[in-house]
Amino acid sequence: MALILCIDTSINIASISLANDGFVIAKEINTDSKSHGSFIQNAIAKVFADAEKKLQEVDVIAVVNGPGSYTGLRVGLSTAKGLCFALNKPLVLLNTLELLAQTVINQSKSIETVGEFENVLFCPMIDARRMEVFSAIYDVDLNVVIPPAAVILTPSMFDHLLDKFKMVVMGNGHQKLKEILTHSKILYIEETNIINTIPLMAEKFICENRMADLAYCEPFYIKDVYFAEKSKI
Repeated sequence: MALILCIDTSINIASISLANDGFVIAKEINTDSKSHGSFIQNAIAKVFADAEKKLQEVDVIAVVNGPGSYTGLRVGLSTAKGLCFALNKPLVLLNTLELLAQTVINQSKSIETVGEFENVLFCPMIDARRMEVFSAIYDVDLNVVIPPAAVILTPSMFDHLLDKFKMVVMGNGHQKLKEILTHSKILYIEETNIINTIPLMAEKFICENRMADLAYCEPFYIKDVYFAEKSKI
């Protein structure tokens, strides 16, 4: 098992954690999405100090690579890649939507809140402004039912699925759907903290040798990013 530095600046709540054998041994949280960039370096130093570990001891660096905040994704991946190049360590890229779904799947299995799992789908949603979210749908084994995409929310968007399945919806975009769609087969999860799921999924990727190509990996934005052109005046 590995000592993993976990970096997540993908959404409104950021976390830096250090995990050993899949368990978080030190963590720092930031709830101000506008300060993720200034938070990340100090937080990394803090978690190593709290765990009484040295940066050079880390085996793998895992970063939550999107979808999510454009700025947050760039900050997280650039920091992770810089550390990997400097320390000559491998990098694992994790999907925000998969982490959200897996967290709730793990919780649901432990407290048996959703009944028969073969009839349940899991739908993470990340706020993408206005009535748009980044979303996907997974089954209980995290198999992709509907792949990640940018989706405009409508009251009828799940009609074709709710005839056959129950659905669990989570993530910081869930409230938008909750305001326009109430259904007896939909369970909305108010809070989903992925910090403990990150090292568990990273361990799985390590075992499967699913390491990123440092030279070519990019944030998983889903949508194209457009930067405003500077005025020539």
